[in-house]
Amino acid sequence: MNSISLTITTKEEKGVLDEITDILSSHGINISYVHLYVNNDVGTLNLELDNVEELDELIKDLESKDFILDIEIHGSLNDIFGKRILIFGGGAQVSQVAVGAITEADRHNIRGERISVDTIPLVGEGNIAEAVDAVNRLPRVHALVLAGSLMGGKITDTVKALKEKHEDLIVITLNMPGSVTKEADLIVTDPVQAGVMAVMAVASTAVFDVKRLGDNIKF
Repeated sequence: MNSISLTITTKEEKGVLDEITDILSSHGINISYVHLYVNNDVGTLNLELDNVEELDELIKDLESKDFILDIEIHGSLNDIFGKRILIFGGGAQVSQVAVGAITEADRHNIRGERISVDTIPLVGEGNIAEAVDAVNRLPRVHALVLAGSLMGGKITDTVKALKEKHEDLIVITLNMPGSVTKEADLIVTDPVQAGVMAVMAVASTAVFDVKRLGDNIKF
């Protein structure tokens, strides 16, 4: 077993997280994603783990700690939900991009892919820029589609910063006024087609490679 997800329920005590990470480190395990929340003095820790070779020994070591209340073993989110496509922008455009993306994702998922599509209709430069900036904190994102009538300013700045941190991230925009298109890998006029091409760009079962086209390619 290489990659798994653990949900660990613990008592809310000082040093719990340190002890858990020490155990994982002693097994040579890498933590690729973590989500922690506390409710009624009980902590819940969701961990995505890589390089898990001896699961039984790991669980035994974790259960030896008296602050551990329960451990659940799940498949990795990468295996369950797979590659993630995000669509931000105006409601009408977002819905049309989603139509194309979900329809195309269905074709590839039938053939063994796991591609999920997340959307959020937003209005205003600040709100969209904030959402783009938050992509840095989201797992499994392979493509971002910006669907609107006009985008620039802070949105362009955050897209540029995002691409500098995530060189493999594909950014697709609709063909619109505003400077954000200058940061796009692909500019698509039709929103449904933008969704289709976003899926084709990340699917292993497709032969379409956005990076080979060069920057700012328009369709």
